[in-house]
Amino acid sequence: MREILESIDQWRAEGQRVALARVIAVEGSGPRDPGAAMAVSEDGRVAGSVSGGCVEGAVVTEALDVLATGEARRCTFGYSDDEAVAVGLTCGGTVHLLVEPLDW
Repeated sequence: MREILESIDQWRAEGQRVALARVIAVEGSGPRDPGAAMAVSEDGRVAGSVSGGCVEGAVVTEALDVLATGEARRCTFGYSDDEAVAVGLTCGGTVHLLVEPLDW
């Protein structure tokens, strides 16, 4: 989380809204441990990582939707999910994320 705070502060200073995605649980093999975080600005800039790259694109899409709706959501990507395979999560596990807007 500390590594993305600088980006969040910069985006906030620019007047950008920001969503934060965090790994809240992993079942089986997963690319990142719980606590891993990724911030997404409303103009699509990204800081941090929740999957080492394999589902980041899908998480950015979720984060931008969270900013549009203002509502937090839980997202799950797992090997058995067609979407997880399509975005590249082939490690065999399941990753649970919480994606929420940061309110100042």
